[in-house]
Amino acid sequence: MSPRDWDDEDEAPRAHETVLEARAIQEVRVLYRQADTAYAPFSCPASGECCQLARTQRQPWLWYPEWRLLTRQRPLPPPRPDGGCPYLDATGTRCTVYLDRPFGCRTFFCERIRGPARQPAEAVDTLLRRLERISQAVRPDQTGPRPLLEWHAAAFLASQQERTEP
Repeated sequence: MSPRDWDDEDEAPRAHETVLEARAIQEVRVLYRQADTAYAPFSCPASGECCQLARTQRQPWLWYPEWRLLTRQRPLPPPRPDGGCPYLDATGTRCTVYLDRPFGCRTFFCERIRGPARQPAEAVDTLLRRLERISQAVRPDQTGPRPLLEWHAAAFLASQQERTEP
């Protein structure tokens, strides 16, 4: 169906964005696999400590396609009362979206990580630049990434407003 076949002209851009978003999500998944390969020599203790966002005062920053990947085909979890990542399990120790976790979660370094003495900084920089280009192709109006909890708060508020609207 071509854009001219739409009854409402406003529908065509959204249909086009959906195709762009799907392509961007595929590209982000490829990029994530490359980040995982770059970090394969390192081991993470998988304690979930880095996911305690309020406690660490650090959180991953996501580009739009990363956020779309996180929220695609899954319900939006409520905010955690402890200020942890909303995608943690009930115990606060395991990621419920591990395969789709953001780039910042894949490349987070803590003092307990084991592996080579130096991070793959060049690979990370290259992948970050690609992630920015992927995002700009879908959302040229987006000026940069946003903190995970900012994305989540906006989406959660919108979902709550949808529930209360007649």
